Amino acid sequence: MRKSIYSILRGKFLVSDDSFKNWRIIIFISVLAIIMIASSHSADQKVYEIARLKNEVKELRSAFVDGRSKLMRLKMESSIIRKVEEKGIKISEIPPQKIKVKTQN
Repeated sequence: MRKSIYSILRGKFLVSDDSFKNWRIIIFISVLAIIMIASSHSADQKVYEIARLKNEVKELRSAFVDGRSKLMRLKMESSIIRKVEEKGIKISEIPPQKIKVKTQN
């Protein structure tokens, strides 16, 4: 038992005559570890990108709501009356009437 632990710690399994199998497995496990680390970094990067895009969507949505509320205020009759009075145009006291055109054949 002690000899096997010492041989592992000294690395005899890497330099013995039958070490080609061991090197293949070590290289295979190393490549898998590198692929796993790269995949993890890629996933983290995507998570950060999703969080950034969610914040951007929230900002754009709030800007849209703000613009829509400003538009609704500008379209109100009272605000239109104020804007028109600044230019010297007054509201008519007489209500509008429908004009009916009779066609003659």
